[in-house]
Amino acid sequence: MKLVSHRDPTDTPILRKERGAFFTPAAITRFIASWALRAPGDRVLEPAAGDAAFLVSAVERLRELAPHSKSLPLVHGVEIHAHSANVARQRVADVGGTANIQLSDFFAVNPNRSFNAVIGNPPFIRYQDFTGEARARAREVAIREGVSLTGLASSWAAFTVHSTSFLQPGGRLGFVLPAELLSVNYAAPVRKFLFSRFRDVQLVLFDEQVFPEAEADVVLLLADGYLEGPTSHGTIRQTKNAETLANLGPGQSWTPADPAAKWTSSLIDAAVVHQLRTLMEEGLFANLETWGDTTLGMVTGNNRYFTLSPERVAELKLGPEELLSVSPPGSSHLRGLSLSNADLEKLGQGGSAIHLFYPSDPPSPAAAAYIADGHRTGVDTAYKCRVRKTWYRVPLIAPADLFLTCMNADTPRITENAAKAHHLNSIHGVYLDEKYKLLGKQLLPLASLNSVTLLHAEMVGRAYGGGILKIEPREADIWAMPSPTLVASRAERLREVKRSVAKLLEKGGLLDAVQIVDRVLFADTDITAAQLAAVRNARAELANRRTVRSASGR
Repeated sequence: MKLVSHRDPTDTPILRKERGAFFTPAAITRFIASWALRAPGDRVLEPAAGDAAFLVSAVERLRELAPHSKSLPLVHGVEIHAHSANVARQRVADVGGTANIQLSDFFAVNPNRSFNAVIGNPPFIRYQDFTGEARARAREVAIREGVSLTGLASSWAAFTVHSTSFLQPGGRLGFVLPAELLSVNYAAPVRKFLFSRFRDVQLVLFDEQVFPEAEADVVLLLADGYLEGPTSHGTIRQTKNAETLANLGPGQSWTPADPAAKWTSSLIDAAVVHQLRTLMEEGLFANLETWGDTTLGMVTGNNRYFTLSPERVAELKLGPEELLSVSPPGSSHLRGLSLSNADLEKLGQGGSAIHLFYPSDPPSPAAAAYIADGHRTGVDTAYKCRVRKTWYRVPLIAPADLFLTCMNADTPRITENAAKAHHLNSIHGVYLDEKYKLLGKQLLPLASLNSVTLLHAEMVGRAYGGGILKIEPREADIWAMPSPTLVASRAERLREVKRSVAKLLEKGGLLDAVQIVDRVLFADTDITAAQLAAVRNARAELANRRTVRSASGR
């Protein structure tokens, strides 16, 4: 996300994206430089210099700190792109400074702990594109600092860790980072590292998207007092956008139970987080993993070929022995409490693909003709098909007890799989523990529609483009659900309200349904109406944050 202007005409948008280069607003570079540089003699490094957005602001800050000095401020940078490095030197000179820019891959630069401040905007290259020698060097430099990153880590994670090895004791790190820092699993070692090495960790969050071009939300990391840690707490400061940074308030302190765990709780009032922990400690709520296992769905390799509507089945003249029942691709049909055979039949009448092509051995003549058509059109060349022993036989997963929607505009939904249909990887399957199977199938989809569970979904899931909340199986495992004990104790009353909740869901009345379930679950507990209202407000704020950032990025 580095600043790129005075651009080399051969430096295309694709090339800039490949190395993670995006424009950084001047309001952000000025803010970070002003925070990080505190004395005229401070030495500053921008390790992904681009054409010196941060170094220009650093020179201006150093001149502000020494208005009568006749010497030119010296700033330092590293840049991999030659044209950008040349532009960087000239831009620094234009504002009255001198730039020592090293032309290199930053991961190949040996650390020297000589800088008071390291500032900038590390390149954001996702793991799919962050490969080969560059990834190997990145993981090596992170390991030197005691941080082991997984193969899923994007480039910024190692970049952040490596940057600290250039700081003097007591130094400061001021970075623009993807908001992934708060929530993704692969960032856990980085979160732990920051709390262990720095005396003070602050995060600045934006209500609106700052980098629409990058299609990623960002936070500002302000870490002070290198090698003076560990710290037990951080500070969260929030502002509308880059232009409102000048009016930034002092923020609020938060103390994570585990610095490596997701930092999403930092966005929530501490009293609400405490209430959630209390409910878990008292056994009223438990992780979804207590109820059973959550797994990914089947990967067909080509849903359009392998999933078929009843009309298409009739056209192909396939018999029932060639087909399996399947929940149609996507999850928009899973907004109620149950998916029954009647529901599935109705979906099929509307043109949805409710059948999975799974031919017998040997295939019938009709199935053989469809297989030949798939070969002719290249379906068998898709990777998932190509690596199978028999390309046209999808590896099956047993029908789950419950379905869990993984991509959601509102909140993840749990639905009973009354139809005993198979499921694709557009949703997850929950396989209940035998001792909870009957109770879970009947009542967990209903009981999960409570304010605490909705809030915790925002905390364990992650926000994606368009304001979508995604939850992966590992995240679902720790998602807070009413415990089996609590559900069993409320079973009779839950059954009484089940029909009215189902009707509200049919009309899209999610929050009205949640209020009914709340009244059942939290009756005769220590949670007060005011505390429950605070939980609802916290969930609404996190959900609103997703949608507002999405709208501001369009």
